[in-house]
Amino acid sequence: MTDGSTLDIILENTDLDEQLKRIGDKVRNHERITPEEGVLLYEQADLAFLGSLANHVRERLHGDKTFFNRNFHVEPTNICVYSCKFCSYYRKEGQEGVWEFTIEDVTRQAESFKDKGVTEVHIVGGVHPKRDLHYYGQMIQAIKQVLPDIHVKAFTAVELYFMIRRSRVSIEEGLAALKAYGLDSIPGGGAEIFDPVVRKQICHEKSDARQWLHIHETAHQLGIPSNATMLYGHVETYAHRIDHMDTLRKLQDRTGMFNTFIPLKFRKANNEMEHVGEVNTLEDLRNYAVARVFLDNFPHLKAYWPMIGKQTTQVSLSFGVDDIDGTIDDTTKIYSMAGVEDQQPTLNTEQLVKLIKDVGRQPIERDTLYNTLRAY
Repeated sequence: MTDGSTLDIILENTDLDEQLKRIGDKVRNHERITPEEGVLLYEQADLAFLGSLANHVRERLHGDKTFFNRNFHVEPTNICVYSCKFCSYYRKEGQEGVWEFTIEDVTRQAESFKDKGVTEVHIVGGVHPKRDLHYYGQMIQAIKQVLPDIHVKAFTAVELYFMIRRSRVSIEEGLAALKAYGLDSIPGGGAEIFDPVVRKQICHEKSDARQWLHIHETAHQLGIPSNATMLYGHVETYAHRIDHMDTLRKLQDRTGMFNTFIPLKFRKANNEMEHVGEVNTLEDLRNYAVARVFLDNFPHLKAYWPMIGKQTTQVSLSFGVDDIDGTIDDTTKIYSMAGVEDQQPTLNTEQLVKLIKDVGRQPIERDTLYNTLRAY
């Protein structure tokens, strides 16, 4: 862990641009930067300066601690009423490659994790045209009958909006019903980019930013915490990214119920936006660093290791990231279908601990709400 001297040295450098120096002074003094300053960091700051800022914030909040959990994914179906251009995962009913698990199928999957020490199940999938909130509520109940202590983090806002609307109840009533079934928290997926012009280009059919934000704010009011995401590296600009994060920052100011922010990298394989290409690793690190500096009220910044690969994940721990998700156990297809480096996304606890220790950080096994279960 550094003592802040690296940032001090950089800020005392007389060659540093005055605008960047002012931003650096703000970060050092725990002051919030503006959206304009966020865009400036993206456009003008070099990677070393961004890393020093983000690492300063990361270590002020968490020192060398780097969090992970033991989890598995349930993806009930890839049948989806939407056809987002960036998605490599969805299928229509009857298409080749479709899967549609029953509650009994999901129960058997949960049974395979008995006595394995997992603390979380992450449930996301396609927006199925015929399944309502009560179907998925019964799925939650079935999982908890097998794994009574498991934390159920389930359903993106896009899934929730559709299943609740199909059940003909209000968002508040639907979320309250799912909480009664056993829903513990909500993942951050479906946010993509909030800007309506960008959203029209990449996912014009799905629920809009206003609905995503309403669902998360309502969940927070009901005592259901959630995560937040941003899909980056496609047709958006830096200004779009900052606008997205600024919207999240304002909601977090109101509720304080977001656990973590997860930048999700656009992957081009097997989707309609393959021609856009992908940003490189330097841009990934730039994005993590700016996010850590800008989102001053988010306690954690997560790098989803199956999406960016193990080596980039290790480097990201010096660019603001303090959480790398979990063991996964090869239970997700969302990113493997989009062409990520790790086609079999599984690491056991010992491998995750080594990955973290190899770059001089302290592994902390956590639960979903970031309570420490074991410090290595």
